[in-house]
Amino acid sequence: MMGVACTPAPIKDVLPKPNEGFLESLPPLGDFGPYDTFMDAVDRACDLILSKPHASVVDIPDPVLALRVADEYCAWLYYAPDEKYHMSMLTNQSDGDEVLTPRKTCRLPAFVDDPRFPAWSIKYIFALHNHPFGGPLSFSDLKQIIAFAKTHEWVVDTRDGKVPLSMVAFFSNSGGENARCDGFFQYTPESRELIKFTKTQGEWFREDMGLITWIDQTTYKLNGTIYRAE
Repeated sequence: MMGVACTPAPIKDVLPKPNEGFLESLPPLGDFGPYDTFMDAVDRACDLILSKPHASVVDIPDPVLALRVADEYCAWLYYAPDEKYHMSMLTNQSDGDEVLTPRKTCRLPAFVDDPRFPAWSIKYIFALHNHPFGGPLSFSDLKQIIAFAKTHEWVVDTRDGKVPLSMVAFFSNSGGENARCDGFFQYTPESRELIKFTKTQGEWFREDMGLITWIDQTTYKLNGTIYRAE
């Protein structure tokens, strides 16, 4: 009898090896698209990231337990010379000390290592991650994408036109195995826009939340309200 070869499940997550430092780059996610439009890519990425374990914990009534099990995953959405949108593998490597600070954040490497394309030709579009509690972008989210803007282009020319570098945080109104993509928050350093997108019956709806004005390194203003780093 002829044996049937089994195809292993694609690897979607990558973490540093024990006793090694943080990952400096992420490999491509081979079974993702590629997609012709960035919104199609974002839509798929949202579903994929929120399908990960504990990517949404809004269904857990015990706040201590929810905080302990919540997990953040992050990845890059990028534009390549084939004029399509690709995604890196996910990581959930964390900056925080899970003993002292149980709530995890995801440390996104600055680069993607995709052997199909020269490194200089990869255009970074969206820094993607999930918010397990469904809240808006945090102060660290805003500062992180500004830091990336010092390394990558602020605006990329694509087949869709000009697309700015942005921080994106996906959220779900349900949790566990029932978690679904209900929307995302987006901040664009180039335009200072903070936007919320929600998905209803498969359609995306945009809500402009205002412009962020930085007062100093630890303070910004949005719609007349001043916010400071915690």
